[in-house]
Amino acid sequence: MSVSVAVIGGGISGLVAAYRLRCSLGPDADISIVETSSRLGGKLRTVDLGSGPVDIGAEAFIARRPEVPALLAELGLSDQIVYPAGLSPLIWSQGSLHRLPAGTLMGIPAGGDAVAGLVSSDTLSRISAERSVPFHWECGSDCSVAHLVSERFGDQVVRRSVDPLLGGVYSGLAETIGVRAALPTLAAALDAGATSLSDAVAAALPTPAPGPVFGALKDGYGVLLDALLGASGAKVITAAASGLRREGTRWFVDPIGTVDAVILAVPAPAAAALLADVAPVAARTAEEIRLASSAVVALRFAGDIDLPQNSGILVATDADLTAKAFTLSSRKWTHLAQRGDHLVRASFGRFGAAEIVESSDAELIALAREDLSTVTGITDEPTVAFVQRWHGGLPQYAPGHTAMVAEIEHGVAELAGVEVAGSWLHGVGVPACVAVAQTAAARICEGVAP
Repeated sequence: MSVSVAVIGGGISGLVAAYRLRCSLGPDADISIVETSSRLGGKLRTVDLGSGPVDIGAEAFIARRPEVPALLAELGLSDQIVYPAGLSPLIWSQGSLHRLPAGTLMGIPAGGDAVAGLVSSDTLSRISAERSVPFHWECGSDCSVAHLVSERFGDQVVRRSVDPLLGGVYSGLAETIGVRAALPTLAAALDAGATSLSDAVAAALPTPAPGPVFGALKDGYGVLLDALLGASGAKVITAAASGLRREGTRWFVDPIGTVDAVILAVPAPAAAALLADVAPVAARTAEEIRLASSAVVALRFAGDIDLPQNSGILVATDADLTAKAFTLSSRKWTHLAQRGDHLVRASFGRFGAAEIVESSDAELIALAREDLSTVTGITDEPTVAFVQRWHGGLPQYAPGHTAMVAEIEHGVAELAGVEVAGSWLHGVGVPACVAVAQTAAARICEGVAP
């Protein structure tokens, strides 16, 4: 009798899980993917703007993590890996462009030199004196990044240096993101007894390593998504899953029916709903994980326009702009520059400000052009404009997130044959999603092996 597994969710986590299940369980396994959307890929999507494929969700992965390169190699896609042109981003603050602070930890400096020119002289003096100010950190505790940084360095560092970077990673703010989950090396340095934030940041900064930090796929993430689906041989069912319950030693989930195992590769609220009857404590905890919505406006310009020689522009949260960031895609990625056109992505939306995402396409395109004109002076009419909304796109790793995830995973561990995966667990990036999905699939295979 063949093994049957239902994977709930057809994003990158669900597709990786289905692929790993097929690799381990063999051709006879009955693997189904249940996805509410008619499109697989979740928060990854590749579209053609007329000059070739462009990612309008996540566009890059951390190249120094092994998961994505290894997966691409398995699937025969190593030749898809490309690297950035090596340009640095800028920050828009106080009505002008500034260099991105170097030598910071997600925008948190170890000294005033890193943010000189971006913050006031009073703030620089405060940073310089921070080591002499009494500091208390309780080992194992957590707080928001904003609370820690503003208390030690002041609000300008939060708004002009930290918020722009956290906004790009989580679509959130320093106020909504916890130190322990988002900056584990900083939390470790604090737990180890650092006597100031400056010293903790200095200890937590990564050791410089050769090679590019980020990579991308030449033809977009869609190539990887298609390859994973094809290699998984999974049956795709477009529907909403519900009614997870135990039936003897097996599991029932609608609309699949009874299966040997289930992987919940869905956002935290959907996982909470499915777990409500079988792991109520874990479900209630998962319900507490909030999601941020955002929108991307992709603009293609023909001809010669004067884009800055930088990879992008991050926007300080005390700046008078609607957009939170611009990716100067055809500057950032050599393979896009070779197409001859200029590509720019404008990003909108942070946690707690989802109303901007509900604006019409025309409104979002107009805002993107207006803000791009403000920061670069470019007023050219785009030849193509594409709007992508990401409702509930990114989980907020709030203070206490690691403890919440531990509680959820403890509750799910008591359900033999059920696993969870997704960006709300151990990292929002694609490599982290791949790692969690592979772990979930491995545990399922171990449990259902004859």
